[in-house]
Amino acid sequence: MEIIHTPEATPPAGHYSQAVRANGFVFVSGQLGFLPAAGPGLRPLLASGAAAQTHEAMRSVKAILEAAGSSLSAVVSATVYIPDVSLWDEVNGVYETCFGAHRPARAIVPTRDLHFGALVEISVVAVA
Repeated sequence: MEIIHTPEATPPAGHYSQAVRANGFVFVSGQLGFLPAAGPGLRPLLASGAAAQTHEAMRSVKAILEAAGSSLSAVVSATVYIPDVSLWDEVNGVYETCFGAHRPARAIVPTRDLHFGALVEISVVAVA
C-alpha cells in the first residue's frame, strides 16, 4: 500500500490521505471544491457555487490521480455527494465535461450538509 500526496490538490484537513494506491487501484478520498490555497499554511476557500466547486473538486481528483500515475480516463467508479438534489444538473454538467466520453460507474448520494458547507464532494477509484 502506498500513500499518495500532491501539493497540486487540496491538502487533507483530517486524519486521512489524499489517496492510497493498492492492488492495482488508486482510491481517492472525497474532494471538496476548494480553490488553490492563497499561500503556504493558509486554509483554502470553497469556490462559489456548485458548478465552480465541482470544477475544483475534479481538479484535485485529476491532480491526485496524476500523482499516483493514473488519470481520469482510468477511473472505474465515482461517488458524488450533494446536499440537495436540486444541484444535480449543475454538478452533472461539469462532471460530464471533465470526463468527456469516458463513463465510469457512478453513484449520486443526496446527503445532509457536507463539511465546511460544501455543495459537492467527489471520490473515485481508478486503475493505477
